[in-house]
Amino acid sequence: MPEADKTAFKRVMLKISGEALMGDQGFGLHPPTVERIAQEVKSVHDLGVEICMVIGGGNIFRGLQGSAQGMERTTADYMGMLATVMNALAMQGALESLGVYTRVISAIPMDQVCEPYIRRRAVRHLEKKRVCIFAAGTGNPYFTTDTAAALRATEMSCQAIFMGKQVDGIYDSDPKKNPDAKRFDDITYDEVLMKNLKVMDASAIALCRDNKMPLIVFSLDEPGGFRGILAGEGTYTTVHS
Repeated sequence: MPEADKTAFKRVMLKISGEALMGDQGFGLHPPTVERIAQEVKSVHDLGVEICMVIGGGNIFRGLQGSAQGMERTTADYMGMLATVMNALAMQGALESLGVYTRVISAIPMDQVCEPYIRRRAVRHLEKKRVCIFAAGTGNPYFTTDTAAALRATEMSCQAIFMGKQVDGIYDSDPKKNPDAKRFDDITYDEVLMKNLKVMDASAIALCRDNKMPLIVFSLDEPGGFRGILAGEGTYTTVHS
């Protein structure tokens, strides 16, 4: 029996923040951390699961913060998109050093460093068991990488979005600040919006809800967590419609 038949999902989207790549540093890329996450991705890829990824750019530049400091929002957002390309290239390097064929696919054409986004070509890469990292968001300002992850997951016919966080699910308040914070095992998209739980931005949640895309929130700091969920283990929150 092929490994993928043992998992609930054949094709998934993994969304991680740029901050996840900076380790204990306050800024930039921490190569050992990038390598550790690449190992997690490889362990799931080895099950035969087709993997898409979207990585944020907050460890290098965040458009919203740039605009808050007086930059024009559109320019700041484009800078943030370029930061996601840098993170995607770093992850590609880490994955390929582990023997996992990877393609960086950018919504902003930059042919020297990555491929432009062409949906059919991206689907073909996945069918050939290559990891596809979608960079530069949606290619439009005013949209976050959360929205890009929801959009690409829907276009690629993914069966779920896995959101790697620093906590093991969705809580009603910040568990790092409130020891009595309550964790949800599962919750609906409408409840997430009503309670303003800030798992993703509202447009991304609406896109997932309208396309009945399950969202699984888990801790990226838990070794083997990503693979464990696919095997039906571990602690996580499922958001559904």
